[in-house]
Amino acid sequence: MLVAADKFKGSLTAVEVAEHVAAGIRRVHPEARVETLPVADGGDGTVAAAVAAGFTRHELTVTGPLGAPVAAAFALREKTAIVEMAEASGLRHLPEGVYAPLTATTHGTGELLVAALDAGASTIVLGVGGSATVDGGVGMLQALGAHFLDEDGDPVPHGGAPLRETATADLSGLDPRLKDVEIVLAGDVDNPLLGEQGAPAVYGPQKGAAAEDVAVLDASLTHLVEVLGASEGERAAENARAPGAGAAGGAGYGALMGLGATFRPGIEVLLEVLGFEEALARADLVVTGEGSLDEQTLRGKAPAGVAAAARRSEKPVVAVCGRLKLGKGALKRAGITQVYPLTDFESDPERCVSKAGALLEQAAEKLAREQL
Repeated sequence: MLVAADKFKGSLTAVEVAEHVAAGIRRVHPEARVETLPVADGGDGTVAAAVAAGFTRHELTVTGPLGAPVAAAFALREKTAIVEMAEASGLRHLPEGVYAPLTATTHGTGELLVAALDAGASTIVLGVGGSATVDGGVGMLQALGAHFLDEDGDPVPHGGAPLRETATADLSGLDPRLKDVEIVLAGDVDNPLLGEQGAPAVYGPQKGAAAEDVAVLDASLTHLVEVLGASEGERAAENARAPGAGAAGGAGYGALMGLGATFRPGIEVLLEVLGFEEALARADLVVTGEGSLDEQTLRGKAPAGVAAAARRSEKPVVAVCGRLKLGKGALKRAGITQVYPLTDFESDPERCVSKAGALLEQAAEKLAREQL
């Protein structure tokens, strides 16, 4: 059996989910061979999943989304690095109830990329979920040597809103090592940078942007594209329309423009990097899951990616979750035959979060009795 589940956001990491599921199964079938492979789709927990799969964790201090120092890490195995944007520029670094959509910066993510280059990485997977930022990836590019200057020749301040002050953009100073490195932009959204489906409009509110903030950010990013067009030509506008440009408040755009990144679905990339196919070949049943199985799950989240890969290998898939919001038809189409939600064992949502570990072991016991 292979346990390949994502985190239960707000209660359990992917590693903890795997541990609790394995414990519940072994309580019923002590002889069961259970292999765990925590997974992620590029957002929170991506580095932890990589470390669980054998990567080495490298810790450092970088610039957080509010400009203050924060502790962050990337993962490295041989020449492949996993850089998780949420580690440096994530919402988790903001005080509770505090948002900064106009001024939050991706500078720390750029510092993580520099560290990965310093460590000798020739392939970098940049996971872009969970960010607090809407700065078009400008902070990230500044950390890597690009220059965005105002009319006085001073660097443009951190954040998305100050981008409207940009007079010139120069990418020629970017770290030359980037030209010899493959960078994969791993995300679960394919939005463009601007407009009704763009980063400010769709994801700005998740980062605390009010309606007037969304308008400011969209105008600032539009201006950024125009300024980059003066120095980089038509590709500035082309990349703004490209799938994934709107990921992580436009950090996807910065990666496409300045890093030469290739956009791919995050779960697809991470399953490859983590060695999922090899683990799948050894399994006769796959257990996946995440905190909430809902419509978002079907749009490129980890359980959908795991189920799709298992289905191609004709391996059955069941799931665990905190709450289930998908009907039987949707689950069948996703390739999931049975689901074990925590709400079957505890009706109080708050207790489902606070007691998630113990409840998950109960769910795993039931799974073991019915599936093994």
